[in-house]
Amino acid sequence: MKKTVVVGLIKKYLLILLGCIIYSLGVALFLDVNKLASGGVTGIAIILNYLIDLPWLNTGIIIVIINVPLFVLGAVFFGKNFILSTIITTVVSSLLIELWNFVFITKLQITLIDDLLISALFGGALYGAGLGIIFRMGSTTGGTDIIIKILRKKFRYIRTGVISMVIDLIIVMLSAIIFRDVKLTCYTVISIVIFTVAFDWVLYGGNSAKLVYIITSDEKSKLICEGILKELDITATYVDGEGAYTGTEKRIILCAIKNFSYPKLRDIVKKIDPNAFTIVTSAKEIYGEGYKKHTDEDL
Repeated sequence: MKKTVVVGLIKKYLLILLGCIIYSLGVALFLDVNKLASGGVTGIAIILNYLIDLPWLNTGIIIVIINVPLFVLGAVFFGKNFILSTIITTVVSSLLIELWNFVFITKLQITLIDDLLISALFGGALYGAGLGIIFRMGSTTGGTDIIIKILRKKFRYIRTGVISMVIDLIIVMLSAIIFRDVKLTCYTVISIVIFTVAFDWVLYGGNSAKLVYIITSDEKSKLICEGILKELDITATYVDGEGAYTGTEKRIILCAIKNFSYPKLRDIVKKIDPNAFTIVTSAKEIYGEGYKKHTDEDL
């Protein structure tokens, strides 16, 4: 049991580290250098770094300073374990931002991309993907992420990415006033949209699947189910039905399947009953064996 717990913790913090690396690269190499205040505490820090302009006060340090009072708020709502992982994540990601600045700009003197569109696309994607990994591991980078988790707890019907986007857009409007650059603001909005898509895809992508209804005869339904159980190693549910026009008895096979396995399911149905009436829809969240547990925390 202890070995399992230790392995789980190692895996968790390795994935958090991976998320921090991806997130910090997006901020340091694409967003910060182009004043794309993408939102959250990172966006606020980029704005403050521009306004204050002190040689010893960089974006990473400002992020840490802003986070201190928010850590206290997070500890009140989510407990010490959450806040411990958040502090570790925040410190590591902030240090990595400074490390990339030092390595790529100061030491290697690499000319960073100054194309705003490329920076908005790649910066938003890396920022969102990295933060999505961190959220999946039950941590945050502090700042508005803590506020987002509190709001998600209150408004469970709103996706995390949507709450984040609303907060980010408010910060973007602030950046538009500070930087007084409509073009920069437009590219910042693009980076936020890309961030939201990447963030939600990483955060919820593993829980989504296809929900398939296969309407066929009783005899062929058994053959199709045999193929599903044997070749796809997933389960299915029978539902009895009746054709409204013909009045004949029908058997409906209901199953949830991962997106990458769906083509194989389609081949099975096509081979056994090419005339089967099949309905395919998206299932954003699935709870049960092979998917999320009912006891899992809402992301």
